[in-house]
Amino acid sequence: MPIFSLVPWVVLIPLIGLILNLLLGRRLGEAFSGTLATLAAGGSFVVAVLLAVGLSRDPHPTVVPFLNWITLDDFSARWAFRVDTLSVTMMLVVSGVGTLIHFYAIGYMHADVRHQGDPGRFTRFFVYLNLFIAAMMILVSADNFLMLFVGWEGVGLCSYLLIGFWFEKGKDGIANARAAKKAFIVNRIGDFGLLIALFLMVANFGSLDFSVVFEKAPALAAAAPGVLLAMTLFMLLGVTGKSAQIPLYVWLPDAMAGPTPVSALIHAATMVTAGVYLIIRSTPLFILAPAAQATVTWVGALTALFAATIAVGQYDIKKVLAYSTISQLGFMVAAVGMGAYVAGMFHLVTHAFFKALLFLSAGSVILGLERGHHHAAHHHGHGSHADDHHAVVEPVETFDPGDMRNMGGLRKTMPVTFWVYMIGTLALAGIFPFAGFWSKDEILLDASLHYPHVYWILSAAAFLTAFYMGRQVWMVFFGKARHEAAEHAEESPLVMTIPLILLAVLSALGGFINLPFKGFHQFGYWLEHTLGVIEFPPFDLVVAGLSTVLALGAIALSWFLYQRKPLENGDPDPLAKPLGLAFVGMENKWFVDEAYQFLFAQPYKALSTFLSQTVDWDIWHEWFHDSVLKKGFIGLARILADPVDLGFIDRVSYWLIDAIRASAESLRKLQNGFVRSYALSVVLGVAAILGYLLLK
Repeated sequence: MPIFSLVPWVVLIPLIGLILNLLLGRRLGEAFSGTLATLAAGGSFVVAVLLAVGLSRDPHPTVVPFLNWITLDDFSARWAFRVDTLSVTMMLVVSGVGTLIHFYAIGYMHADVRHQGDPGRFTRFFVYLNLFIAAMMILVSADNFLMLFVGWEGVGLCSYLLIGFWFEKGKDGIANARAAKKAFIVNRIGDFGLLIALFLMVANFGSLDFSVVFEKAPALAAAAPGVLLAMTLFMLLGVTGKSAQIPLYVWLPDAMAGPTPVSALIHAATMVTAGVYLIIRSTPLFILAPAAQATVTWVGALTALFAATIAVGQYDIKKVLAYSTISQLGFMVAAVGMGAYVAGMFHLVTHAFFKALLFLSAGSVILGLERGHHHAAHHHGHGSHADDHHAVVEPVETFDPGDMRNMGGLRKTMPVTFWVYMIGTLALAGIFPFAGFWSKDEILLDASLHYPHVYWILSAAAFLTAFYMGRQVWMVFFGKARHEAAEHAEESPLVMTIPLILLAVLSALGGFINLPFKGFHQFGYWLEHTLGVIEFPPFDLVVAGLSTVLALGAIALSWFLYQRKPLENGDPDPLAKPLGLAFVGMENKWFVDEAYQFLFAQPYKALSTFLSQTVDWDIWHEWFHDSVLKKGFIGLARILADPVDLGFIDRVSYWLIDAIRASAESLRKLQNGFVRSYALSVVLGVAAILGYLLLK
């Protein structure tokens, strides 16, 4: 359809937005920068909606060529856009949720840049956000693995830039920079796996185009199944990096160092789902490698449970959500590993709604506490009844606005944030009828039918999800304020609360796009045009009922521990005593980061230090350069100078000089300047010649 020719604009509009912001943003001010970036993201969303309308009329996949890129012998690669129901779904999610986050970020960053003391960075932030939207659109719209990889690397770059946006901030002044570097390096490990998979495709298929690769895959599976297995497992390594699965999940919690809109956009709603999208897009390959599918399933299931246990012991409001994201991504990865592609995509979409809502709401809470802390500090510093002792303001560095132990009672001071947070929590916990109930239960249903062990692992993860979200709500919004900042917290402005309300509506109603009843699998029917015929298991009241009972029981348990006797300032966590060492492990993230430091980072640093200091400096520079080369050169030079040059070459020249001088002195006697001597010499010479001739 002609409308499909608009697809390049999903990338071009954000690029135009960021270029205009680079040229004019700082000059024209915050209102211009934020509005332009939001309109650019919104323009991309409008194009995605038009593409979806076109697909509703003609659902057949369409490829729109854009630019030729590489032509090398028999290999060629082009930048072409693929318009099908899967790619357009991702476009709608990325640009739709991204637009709301851009709008929210106008209010958030207005306050954040002033809190951080650098208002000049406002425009830079929105340049990065538009760049992220453009990179993600390249990824999901690509018609070949090479362009997908370009977008894959683009979002990795944006992740690095946005996590380290306040690169000079953090506990030790560079903690945010370290977090950005950690994300970048860990993702490079995953990207190495994806690159190897692409190299194997070129070697075995001669192309990276989806159509060619998928067409030739069955022949490769029959001739060399091990190669196809390696290809898919290397792709899984890339997925574990980008979608934060075991063992490469460790970068995502540290990524919370970036501003909260970054957490929502990159690390909850869109970027981290790129790995799930990659597996679904590569379905024809994974179907031919059952061992890879099983590995994907178990990696996802174990990640879901493992990350959920860590979330139970965290106190930072954003890190709880970060580990929750890792866990929910585990649900998605497990689903697509089981072949439940619709369930995985369904949960991807609903998760984008309620996790973006939760992250942005957490940002609203953090800003509310920062305003409350400023108000309390101002009151103590200038209050008429404050004596000199009470007038001393506590240093800002000792107050963490993201620590849930500093919160409490915020449902009264921040009512809008409280209610939208409750909707997001209920959706994530899987409570009927919110979006998470429908999407998560569809994954559990598929697991119960095909992978019973995975079903119980995911059910345990679902129980913990409801528990740690209940724990968070009780600690943040209920009980008494445990810090003056919480007492004086203020609700966020409309520019922030309006996107929260819209996301809350999507979190509440988003599940109705794919109800598990005959004739109501609208989302599944939509994806069938790309993924082929899909079986829809019937609604199982036992599975749905058990998951609901588990979720409600987990919430009740969290109420019993955290709300029946609310935490007071300085109280230990109610789980610390009954769980003992297990809670210490949860609280310290099971010491995985420390283990990685011990097993990989420290040996690598020690090896680097050894190579740079001992090998390069001490041995190569100090010993080899200064001792072997320098002293050897000096010694050789002395040998060449004394015995060779002075002893032989110079002496030979002296001998020649002496010989020439002696011969000159002898010959000089013949040149005495007397004519009679010359005449005598001639006479004697003639006589000698005549005598010789006569005698002969």
